[in-house]
Amino acid sequence: MEKINIAQKFGLFDEQWTPKIIASLNGQDVKLARLEGEFVWHSHDLEDELFYVVKGELILEMHDNTVILKAGEMFVVPRGVEHKPIAEKEVLVMLFEPSDIKHTGNVQHELTKEKSERI
Repeated sequence: MEKINIAQKFGLFDEQWTPKIIASLNGQDVKLARLEGEFVWHSHDLEDELFYVVKGELILEMHDNTVILKAGEMFVVPRGVEHKPIAEKEVLVMLFEPSDIKHTGNVQHELTKEKSERI
């Protein structure tokens, strides 16, 4: 058991849209990701997805709503809701999601990561 320094963990990678696992608890993973540009429209049929913005501004587009998150804010995308994250400039986010969640949900895309690396 060791404490985790979030800034230090972000310093270990610079890939975009490639979440890294920093901790696991109760069947959930805590992940960090760097986001820039537009992601793909997708949903998770069985899982909710929590986005917590550490640095920057994240736009979460949904078909009936758009949520803009700034540093220190979070939002839970409910299961089954199709969404598209957008980061006009680089955003650092923390994600809480089930360990077996698929990165792009129900969509296979060039940005899909089959497995997240633990750092």
